[in-house]
Amino acid sequence: MELERIPVDVENVAKTYADGTRGLQPTHLHVEPGEVLALLGPSGCGKTTLLRLIAGLETLDAGGRIRFGDQDVTNKPVEQRGVGMVFQSYALFPQLSVAANIGYGLRIRGVSAADERRTVGELVELTRLTGLENKRPAELSGGQRQRVALARAVAVRPRVLLLDEPLAALDAKLKESLRDELAELLRRLHITAIHVTHDQQEAMAIADRLAVMRAGRIVQIGRGEDLYRAPSHPFVAEFLGRVNRLERSAQAIAQGVLAFGGTTIACPADWMNHPTLLLRPEDVEIGAPGQAGWGTARVEQRTFLGDRVQLRLSLADQPGLLADAVRDTPFNAGDAIGIRVQPHRLMTSQEEVSA
Repeated sequence: MELERIPVDVENVAKTYADGTRGLQPTHLHVEPGEVLALLGPSGCGKTTLLRLIAGLETLDAGGRIRFGDQDVTNKPVEQRGVGMVFQSYALFPQLSVAANIGYGLRIRGVSAADERRTVGELVELTRLTGLENKRPAELSGGQRQRVALARAVAVRPRVLLLDEPLAALDAKLKESLRDELAELLRRLHITAIHVTHDQQEAMAIADRLAVMRAGRIVQIGRGEDLYRAPSHPFVAEFLGRVNRLERSAQAIAQGVLAFGGTTIACPADWMNHPTLLLRPEDVEIGAPGQAGWGTARVEQRTFLGDRVQLRLSLADQPGLLADAVRDTPFNAGDAIGIRVQPHRLMTSQEEVSA
């Protein structure tokens, strides 16, 4: 099934409610044709507001514009925008079969029975629902219901697919399996999609790029791996995973170094004057104490997490530090260990370099 692949452009779009509350600050966003872009952030950050503005379910403030390809849809109602939507509940009709649910949008648009059967058949095959056409939603697994909801959303050939927290109501184990399935389905569909979520792992697993939002603004946009490894804003660093905050004294700043477990590390040139740097727990190297060029720390707590061991460390010259170690690491609470970090693993904590 061939679907149109178009870009989406959001230009100076903002939302102010009747009581004066600003739900979305003036926002610019470009989504590439066929790209899956995640709007990611905590509750109340504006991600759902932005999605609803793109869908046409909310009216934006004067001066903004939304374009689907070369068409300005700013003032078009939702039914004229050509969007497909998948919600958290999936909103399937419980009394209808899988085939009838998928074909519902075609039927109310007056599509012929033959065309409906053909489109439904293509989507059943594409979403691997063959043999389930006559089942009711209650007879399906969570993953199968998700596929039905996606198939129904794209049956009417939308120009843009919008997904509003489609996995939020699921338990952790089911969510992990369904997010991979959702990612695969979106790649198969080759449709421009915007996916709202507060789950960092879900966003990184499904989306081509992430737009991280905070307080009604997009803070940074990029590939998940780039945002994780090279955040340009401390909020992005801390929201996408865990970080340690490392402090630098006036003397360390003057010398261009970072004190770390009784030794010093050369500070990256771009952050030479920054008093605080960030470091991810997995970037703390641990080993036997006394190695040349390594610092020293003491293990305060050891926590087994299945795939790794988390060590809480105390250092003479830094606040408490978290380090991730392999699950068979020999170190226990009370042990002195060696620690090291590569300078290129350090990250900035300064907001003034934000995107």
